[in-house]
Amino acid sequence: MSSEYHRPPIKIALLGLGRAVFFEHYPVFRQHPALFNIVAACDLEKDRRDKVLADYPNCKMFRQVPDMLAETDIDLVLVATPSKDHAAHAMACLEKGFWTLVESPLALTMEVAQFLRGAAFKAKNRLLVLQRGLLAPDFLLTKQVVSDLRLGELYDIKIRREDYIRRDDWQTVKRLGGGAVYYEMTDLIMQAIQLLPAPPIQMWSDLKRIVSLGDAEDCVRVQLKTRTLATADIEYNGGVFAENRTYSFVLRGARGNFYVKPGESKGELVVIDPKFNFPRRRSSVRTPEIEDMHEQFPVVRIPVELDKGTEYGVSAFWKYIYATVRTASPFPITLEDAIEAVKFAQLMKKNTAFAANAN
Repeated sequence: MSSEYHRPPIKIALLGLGRAVFFEHYPVFRQHPALFNIVAACDLEKDRRDKVLADYPNCKMFRQVPDMLAETDIDLVLVATPSKDHAAHAMACLEKGFWTLVESPLALTMEVAQFLRGAAFKAKNRLLVLQRGLLAPDFLLTKQVVSDLRLGELYDIKIRREDYIRRDDWQTVKRLGGGAVYYEMTDLIMQAIQLLPAPPIQMWSDLKRIVSLGDAEDCVRVQLKTRTLATADIEYNGGVFAENRTYSFVLRGARGNFYVKPGESKGELVVIDPKFNFPRRRSSVRTPEIEDMHEQFPVVRIPVELDKGTEYGVSAFWKYIYATVRTASPFPITLEDAIEAVKFAQLMKKNTAFAANAN
């Protein structure tokens, strides 16, 4: 263990005990007891509180948020409540001076996100946002490759996250802040912004409900245009059968493409041989010869993989959190980036026609 971890464990309070906590965060806490200690948990459901208590007998249990936040022996609160409550709960945590980690989305509107920015400033910048996609292995590899000169000039980025899930939880209900725009697209938008060579200046989007059982969208398609040659084509689709799923990231350049599959740390460049130079030629207005204009050139397939030692996934996020809280190291996701993602999400929700399958 590196020297930065030779400090006391972070005392964590869990606000909301749902799938995200038990399936993703909880295993990290159990794996690294020297770094993280659960000291408080809040949820209306007793069986969920009992599940935590079985592993952390000294953990204090609460049904109401104000009661838990009245505690003083807390370093960080993980806000994992429904999306519509993220901002209010984060604000309450920041007012108490706690480090606050919010599950995405940060907020549902730009106006609320701006209030949170002000609250974070007053709380000495103790607001962190969890955007899983920015530490996904396939994204980190794509980010590593995006400036590879063997691709030629980048002109198109394709990002796909696909599933087939007939969701019936609050994430599918509009009035509760549900919908794929909030539970998936903020991640993908932030990925696109980091990969594009210039900021987006135009956006087109389309929302559909395919197989979800609520009234909110489970399919979102977005296209971003920059002032450069490069554009981004982004889609989350919760109605795609497994055998039809595609690459999670594709980069298209003037000399070839890059491909990587979901969750993979290895991908492939398929490019014109870097040693090959096209012969000089000009376009002509004369009548063309009656022949095929395609040129012959050598194509090479080059395996690429994530740099050794690169950490990824939720475990890597929590190690960053530990370093940020205990040693003031920079967190890999800035609050401004998270607010930018909220801006695009709000635009999708407000300005996009919505189509729904009648089930």
